[in-house]
Amino acid sequence: MSEATEETGFDTGYDDAYEDLLQPPLQYRFDGPDDAPVLVLGPALGATWHMWDRQLPVLGDTWRLLRYELPGHGGAPAEAASSVDDLARRLLAVLDDEGIDTFGYAGCGLGAAVGARLALLRPDRVAALALVSAAARYGSSDTWRQRGVVVRAGGLDRTATATPGRWFTEAFLATQPAIVEWTVQMVRTTDAACYVAACEALAAFDIRDSLGSISVPTLVVAGADDTETPPADARLLVAGIPDARLAVVPATGHLAPVEEPSAVGDLLLRHFESAWAERTPPVPFAPAPPPVPPRPAVPPPAAVPVPDRYEEGLRLRRDLLGEADAAAAASAGGGFGGDFEQFATRWAWGETWSRPGLDRKARSLVALTALTASGQLAEVAGHTRAALRSGLTPAEIEETLLHTALYCGLPAARAALAAARTAIEEETGGA
Repeated sequence: MSEATEETGFDTGYDDAYEDLLQPPLQYRFDGPDDAPVLVLGPALGATWHMWDRQLPVLGDTWRLLRYELPGHGGAPAEAASSVDDLARRLLAVLDDEGIDTFGYAGCGLGAAVGARLALLRPDRVAALALVSAAARYGSSDTWRQRGVVVRAGGLDRTATATPGRWFTEAFLATQPAIVEWTVQMVRTTDAACYVAACEALAAFDIRDSLGSISVPTLVVAGADDTETPPADARLLVAGIPDARLAVVPATGHLAPVEEPSAVGDLLLRHFESAWAERTPPVPFAPAPPPVPPRPAVPPPAAVPVPDRYEEGLRLRRDLLGEADAAAAASAGGGFGGDFEQFATRWAWGETWSRPGLDRKARSLVALTALTASGQLAEVAGHTRAALRSGLTPAEIEETLLHTALYCGLPAARAALAAARTAIEEETGGA
């Protein structure tokens, strides 16, 4: 097994601002012939590269398989990724380090999201794409952020125990106890901070408006009984991606490569063999290069757009207070209170909360302290949710209110503590 080294300056072709960033390493391994074309296999959140073990006999004779671990999974370095694009950049660094220019990509869940972004960012390098148990947007951002809150509050035990029910069908759960136990232990031993960061990455992931720009041959694979990314999500992908094909695997849940390894392996083998052959047809001779046209004059750089503080404020409200709060604020419109909501969204959230001087955790602590002192209990509840989604733990929130009691009085702090307790129980389910 080899590991990628940190690397800078590779040309991703999509954002020069990232070119000078050091890339934390991804742990990875190769299987299959050294001289075969490369097929990358991306894992789901909570899973390790071993979720693809049962595809190796099907794919390993034809492809040089590159499997990678998500940060903090399977003993990989706990260098949390801030976004799906961050994972894509790290994987490109691995491929660059290994001298791999063109590759196929198959991913499941979060691994599929990485593949979709690679196909958008570097279509010149992705020969073909397979999205397994995938979506253009994975549920709601609220769901992912709440899962992150639960993990911060109580660790991964509760999430690990619930994972088999999300991944597999009832029939599989009843007949494969060893795999169910493997699943629980795999999630339980994941680094909690990296798991939470991946939840945040999925909360922000949304390519619904970009599907038409995916130009590589794409296969979308769905489990017929998948409750996490149901077949409706797969059909949306196929409807939006030009010339994409859909395969629905009967009686299968979310982790289809584990539950139906032969069916998924055969689908991937046929798709990548066909797509690779179409991409690299035999060429009998090299044609003369076309004449180089004169370079057009370089236009002056466009003016940097001024950020829309209202939209930024609405995004922050959605991230920290939830979808319902942001939707209510946006729908106020021109009705009574609409101007007030626009004012609050623009100036409180778009201008103040987005300033660089303090991070979100610090701003949440300041807000909780000030609201406790002024007795705004309804706001305390909402900002407790924001504090949890900013990364604070229930213990840190309690300590803040205890400290506040010294300066604004026990009754005020006790009332705030009760409001905060209710919000924490709703967010964590009592974890």
